[in-house]
Amino acid sequence: MQLLFADQLGPHFVVDQKILLPEVLSQFKKREYHRQKAHLILYAIRSRAQDPGVELVGIDNYRSLRERSDLTIAVNPTSYPLRRLVGSLGVQVVQSRGFCSSEQEFADLASAGKQLRLENFYRRQRKRLGLLMHGDEPEGGRWNFDSDNRLPPPKQGLGLPEPYWPEQDALDDEVRATLDELERQGVRFRGEDGPRKFAGNREQALRALEDFIENRLDLFGPYEDAIDSGDSWMAHSMLSAPMNLGLLDPLEVAGAAEDAYLKGKARLESVEGFIRQVIGWRDYVWHLYWHFGEHYTELNRLGASAELPESWKGLDGSQIDAQCLSSTIREVAENGWVHHIPRLMILGNIALQRGYAPGDVNDWFIDSFVDGTPWVMPANVIGMSLYADGGQMSTKPYAAGGAYIDRMSNHCGSCRFNPKKRVGEDACPITAGYWFFMENNRAQLKSNFRLRNAYAGLSRLTDLEDVMEQENNRRRL
Repeated sequence: MQLLFADQLGPHFVVDQKILLPEVLSQFKKREYHRQKAHLILYAIRSRAQDPGVELVGIDNYRSLRERSDLTIAVNPTSYPLRRLVGSLGVQVVQSRGFCSSEQEFADLASAGKQLRLENFYRRQRKRLGLLMHGDEPEGGRWNFDSDNRLPPPKQGLGLPEPYWPEQDALDDEVRATLDELERQGVRFRGEDGPRKFAGNREQALRALEDFIENRLDLFGPYEDAIDSGDSWMAHSMLSAPMNLGLLDPLEVAGAAEDAYLKGKARLESVEGFIRQVIGWRDYVWHLYWHFGEHYTELNRLGASAELPESWKGLDGSQIDAQCLSSTIREVAENGWVHHIPRLMILGNIALQRGYAPGDVNDWFIDSFVDGTPWVMPANVIGMSLYADGGQMSTKPYAAGGAYIDRMSNHCGSCRFNPKKRVGEDACPITAGYWFFMENNRAQLKSNFRLRNAYAGLSRLTDLEDVMEQENNRRRL
């Protein structure tokens, strides 16, 4: 009998026709999950358990699986604790699935002596998988169309139809009743209850993929970095959650996108950008989870120790004045999701500027996002967003002032703060926060060659003392 975990729910994980699928409600007692994340996990497990040959078993903790003598095989899990568990069961462990490259392939790249940069890995993936390639040359003569994909949101919106929303069913009602009962027992969730917005079984996941390819992929590229306060989804796929549950094989997702380009249904800039996220970035951060090691989340090279504010913990945007942050926190509360630019350039950027403790920020992202997993967040949060690894993940901190948000979003026009001001009642806390961060971390960062211009600018500020006093005393963003 095969042991199956909650992120291995698609057909590409099946190696035995008899499957044991555990449901462990106690996991919700250990951490404060987003209500919609908990709902999606339980729905996906229970939906998979309706398939022939699957035995659903409710257990208090994973250790009790050691009492099952009928378990013989498992696909290598996606976290350190579960790998230790599987190693203690005496079962055959087969190679990881659900990604576009093996751990051995990444180990070969790491041992080749080249820098472990995304672009190197991504080009290797494209060549190996033959996606968007003409022999050894990339389609369109370029590996990367990122420079073409930086348009701000259009004033009239993208004009796209609503994304595919799964139809709520009796199983959703059953899951909601379970979560309600857990809350009556004292379990706390954050964020708002449904309706469930993300695919929770194989059929729904395939429909979500088809909807994205047909209706949204073509405009994904140009607007992938844009933020629209009136449109949370824009042209994004919403496929990260079903992929992270194992409901979609990323190779079939990338293949569907390439097929759309070959049939003339989507422009190359969009298809390349999307495929880069699927076979490049997603695989890359998966491998870095193992490459950096289990204690990577404990790194804190900048010594950041500030506590997450209650507005973040409670997902309460009403406690926040800055329109970009207030809107983003509200969207996380409502959906358990925002796309990659609000994550990096609003949430991550502000957490970096304010010096929130990296481990706490990493846990917050895992628990607050429907697609948050222990493997996906460390490289994104500890490395890329917070620079807590001192540069193992990226060559400089992703710090930016309000000008970036003003350029790439429509938040600033309705905000009481002015992105061009760093001192005064209407001084933007992100603009001022940028210089606040640079000065606070001068000793650690001044020798970084990519920050040479930033520190030259910092030395020319005549109001730096006022900025530092203002931001040290700021109690509310």
